[in-house]
Amino acid sequence: MITVAIAKGALLKDSVARFKAAGLDFSAVLDPDNRQLMIPSVCGRGRALLVRNADVPVYVTYGQAQLGVVGLDVLKEKQLPVAQLVDLGFGGCSMAVAVKEDSGYLRASDLPPHCRVASKFTHCARGFFDSIDLPVELVHLTGSVELGPITGIAEAIVDLVATGRTLRENGLVAIEEIFQSSARLIGHPLSLRLDRGELQSIVDLMRASEIDIAYPS
Repeated sequence: MITVAIAKGALLKDSVARFKAAGLDFSAVLDPDNRQLMIPSVCGRGRALLVRNADVPVYVTYGQAQLGVVGLDVLKEKQLPVAQLVDLGFGGCSMAVAVKEDSGYLRASDLPPHCRVASKFTHCARGFFDSIDLPVELVHLTGSVELGPITGIAEAIVDLVATGRTLRENGLVAIEEIFQSSARLIGHPLSLRLDRGELQSIVDLMRASEIDIAYPS
């Protein structure tokens, strides 16, 4: 039986639709009254694990799921040994550096050395600031990082930006994009090597239904 890891939240509906197009129907997870965390497919060919976004590559890494759908942002942050198989084209957003609108900073390199930068994505943030040779102090936050510059705990933030509405409503502005992210189909490398065709057929069907990526501005 094929086990897939599906993330709760923004990617859920599109993930279910793409697996359904590939022959694995997990529509039951969309029922608001459903409380199951392990859901069998309608046809009985597989089952889905409903997990937090950041946990998808963990379940795939340890082989508890052969396939999963997760954002590129999580893959870059977690740095786990999974196989990236298909860019599914939904869940588009960007990882960006943002500051207060009245800060006067126009690009990340304008930030003062050793300033504090708040982020949930400290690995991504560290890699970016190292790449521009700007030493910063990273402050790891798990909630609303927009409060960082507002409260003064940080000079800037590194976070995902989709429409930019949350930034605008909190007096912030993105000054530099680090990378664009979208949902990716990932796989457990050993399971893929030992596959007798069943996993590959799902991957091929999901690749065949790829859509053009539309990144929000």
